[in-house]
Amino acid sequence: MSQWFGNIRGDILAGMVVALALIPEAIGFSIIAGVDPSVGLYASVAIALVIAFTGGRPGMISAATAAVAVVVVPLVRDHGVQYLFAATILMGLIQGLAAVLRLHLLMQFVSRSVITGFVNALAILIFMAQIPQLVNVGWETYAMVAAGLAIIYLFPRLTKAVPSPLVAILVLSAFAIYFGIPVNTVADMGELPDGLPFFALPDVPLTWETLQIILPYSITMAAVGLLESLLTAQIVDDLTHTDSNKQRESAGQGIANIVAACFGGMGGCAMIGQSVINVTSGGRGRLSSLAAGLFLLLLLAVLGPWVGRVPMPALVAVMIMVSIATFSWNSITNLKRHPKTSSAVMLTTVAVVVATHDLALGVLAGVLLSGIFFAEKVRRMFTVTRDREADRAVYYVRGEIFFASVDRFVRQLGPESVYEDAADDVVIDVSKAHFWDISAIGALDKVVDRMRRNGRHVKIVGINRASADLVDKFALEDRMGLELGLAPH
Repeated sequence: MSQWFGNIRGDILAGMVVALALIPEAIGFSIIAGVDPSVGLYASVAIALVIAFTGGRPGMISAATAAVAVVVVPLVRDHGVQYLFAATILMGLIQGLAAVLRLHLLMQFVSRSVITGFVNALAILIFMAQIPQLVNVGWETYAMVAAGLAIIYLFPRLTKAVPSPLVAILVLSAFAIYFGIPVNTVADMGELPDGLPFFALPDVPLTWETLQIILPYSITMAAVGLLESLLTAQIVDDLTHTDSNKQRESAGQGIANIVAACFGGMGGCAMIGQSVINVTSGGRGRLSSLAAGLFLLLLLAVLGPWVGRVPMPALVAVMIMVSIATFSWNSITNLKRHPKTSSAVMLTTVAVVVATHDLALGVLAGVLLSGIFFAEKVRRMFTVTRDREADRAVYYVRGEIFFASVDRFVRQLGPESVYEDAADDVVIDVSKAHFWDISAIGALDKVVDRMRRNGRHVKIVGINRASADLVDKFALEDRMGLELGLAPH
């Protein structure tokens, strides 16, 4: 119950701020996808309301997002909005299956450097998204943005009872409306819906052809949505110093998307910008997401004309604050202190995301680069030393033997047959080593075969149980006569 009623006042006020900030973004994402603004707005309402109950990360905000919107542009253009709704339902089902299969555990392979790069790239994208509102406008816009930032950062010195972003929006809205300041408003972004959403299944034929059309889009939407949601959940975990249930979050995202599609909404996922707004405004529990959804529904159904008059500079100021708060500023100073490989992963993630506006592609690039650097690091930890004892040569192998280190393994053990002082008996001591894959077993086969063909008697000692099991399974049959000395266990 503490997730619902442990922070009632803070959650409700934070939810109000989030709802106001969701409106222009939902409209913008609808425009990106090529659909009516109501599709993005209804999606944001439905997803925020449902995820409050089904999500695994209290205090995280989910709604319609650009990451999903950009994926469906060809689908909407070629087949229409009804196919978008059908694809969104299938997207939700795939996300539910991902939760059952525990695919959220793959996040363990996303390094801290990738997460930092993801956060920094998103902060840059959030700021870049505000630039169109700051180009070819009058001085009044810049003055109001400056005033909004001043309120956001200075008002907490007076009191923290009310979130300063909410104060900025209300004060600047009242000022702009009363004095008729010539600035862009929310209504200029697109027409707000004048009614409530209603339940309706997608009007598409239930055929194999329909499935062939929507399945590729649904898989991509599901993957992108889960990736951004799980990364955002990790970031909110860090901000609030609490843990979350990633499997439940995966299932919750699926349920929320299914419901959104049934009420005329597009797909969505967690939003790092709005989640940061929520947390910095005092939102911590599930009530904050529920309040955001309910207040957004109230704004659309009852206060639409007034919402349309909210000045965009006020919301731009809030999003600039979000950009500043989201960016990991200490990552700049850490460029000198952290290993160069970690910095390279972070910067690569940032560069790819900013260049492509594709969060999934940036994270994939970062994860792949992290894997390459890790393999190289482990490879360098591998050593082989040779001792000669009478007519016996002993090789001491230390480190991890896998696909990246097998070449060194073969090079350093292979020359025994060509040494001038080559020994007849060879002992390979692997008590300080571990064989990880079939590439390692293949290298062992190769080394032993070469020595035996040159008349050497080879014995391997100290092999651990896991490595021995690999040898038993994958070594060539004509090597099975090899004399193995198992390490005690």
